[in-house]
Amino acid sequence: MRPVIQIPRLVVAGTASGVGKTTFTVGIVRALRSRGLKVAVFKCGPDYLDPTYHARAAGSPSHNLDGWMMGRDAVIGTFARASAGADIAIIEGVMGLFDGASATDQSGSTAEIAKWLDSEVLLVADASGMARSIAAVGRGFADFDREVRVAGLICNRVGGKAHLRLLQEAADRPPVMGGLPKDISATFPERHLGLRTADERTVSETLLSKWGDLVSEWCDLDKIFSVAAKAGPILTGAAAAPSAQRESKCVIGIAHDEAFHFYYEDNLARLANAGARLVRFSPIHDAQLPTVDGLYLGGGYPEVHAAELEQNASMKQQIAAFAAAGGAIYAECGGLMYLCSELATLDGGRYSMCGVVPARTVMCERLQALGYVEAQTPRDCIFGPAGLEFRGHQFRYSRFELLSNEIEPAFVIRRRRDSALLEEGVRINNVLASYVHAHWASNPAMAEAMVEACIRTSPAVKRRLAR
Repeated sequence: MRPVIQIPRLVVAGTASGVGKTTFTVGIVRALRSRGLKVAVFKCGPDYLDPTYHARAAGSPSHNLDGWMMGRDAVIGTFARASAGADIAIIEGVMGLFDGASATDQSGSTAEIAKWLDSEVLLVADASGMARSIAAVGRGFADFDREVRVAGLICNRVGGKAHLRLLQEAADRPPVMGGLPKDISATFPERHLGLRTADERTVSETLLSKWGDLVSEWCDLDKIFSVAAKAGPILTGAAAAPSAQRESKCVIGIAHDEAFHFYYEDNLARLANAGARLVRFSPIHDAQLPTVDGLYLGGGYPEVHAAELEQNASMKQQIAAFAAAGGAIYAECGGLMYLCSELATLDGGRYSMCGVVPARTVMCERLQALGYVEAQTPRDCIFGPAGLEFRGHQFRYSRFELLSNEIEPAFVIRRRRDSALLEEGVRINNVLASYVHAHWASNPAMAEAMVEACIRTSPAVKRRLAR
């Protein structure tokens, strides 16, 4: 018999991007926690930044749920694993409620996740300068797809309590269950990739608590929780996400600091489930690379911390030595930039990186790539034999300039938006590096294969056997 999930849950969707979904999600998570509830929090789509705000608000990791990259069973499996033991689950949407990987169907959209999780939806709208029109907005979204249950509206950026009462008078189906005032002093900091990562230096506990207090004051939490409690049971699929870690067979170093912190929690869980013990280290602050059998260098902001990364010569040398010794290294986006010979920043700076990949990356003013991709390995690699396929996402402001013509590509990718076929990244010995952020739910064999590759190629194991 398949396990059943039974937990109150809500999808926080938006009429569009930028209407305040993340702000409201942070606020309601904090407000619910102030009532003594344990909250599991999730993000629809491939975004890495919003989950850092969720994690700060909830005091536990936020997990991505991406219909296009993961598929239904993996989405439900991840939700089941990450919501276990919680009192309520809050799922923040991506873009507008019906926006996703296609202009003509629900693939990759918040609506798709709401259906799969059989969840009621709260719709966040920017109500500044709006009155009776809020009713048209609410009814339009509620009637567009009757299988998506829009249970209530949250009106953001209202002018005051009187404005909110006017909006509540105007809308009855779905009703307005609260709102938030426009407050410039409480906005989250931004930069070229959207919101800044929510660490203690950029987002204070005071700011997070303020949004919790505002939601408690301006929204009907009792009514919102009663809507969440309407959610029925969900049967999990056969491809449920990993839930228990096996006995450790190898150690994988995870680069994690101000420069590198973009990881899908599900990917890390799959590595652990495959038998890897995950050890975090900092390419900025640590002088020594820990004793590991493999490395995973995720995305982040190496361009912001280029000077600090350049100055940590011992770490760069040890990573280069690890690669030269045949160690397995997987690098995504920011990790690729760090492995290159040089990183050029917008202010004209040129910084020496690890030198594992004979290439430079150059930061650009304009976005260089954005969107879903399907990838295939042209040759055998640390993920398995040639022809392995998976799905991922790109979002970058840098370009890649190879300094050698004798380097093999890591992948051949097909862009979702135009079906263009392109070579992507580099494969050098047991190093695999590209701009693609892969989600391993699209091919669970990748985590297993990487663990086996780390065991097979480990410089540490080779040294022990040579004694």
